[in-house]
Amino acid sequence: MRFVRKSPMTGKMNVRDIEVDPAAFQRYVDGALIQDALRDVSPADREFIMTGITPEEWDATFSTEDDDGDL
Repeated sequence: MRFVRKSPMTGKMNVRDIEVDPAAFQRYVDGALIQDALRDVSPADREFIMTGITPEEWDATFSTEDDDGDL
């Protein structure tokens, strides 16, 4: 299934193709918690479905490494 979401971090429109069972996705749309409805979908892909934030944007924003590569 193709998901198009606008990132709240960058304002960029992001597109990802994520393998999702249509019946499971409908359960999420109908109000089930995403982690319950889409158990077979990775946490990063679930985050993208909910927020539009890509793994790259997440890492760039919340990285714990400093400029030297140290934690």
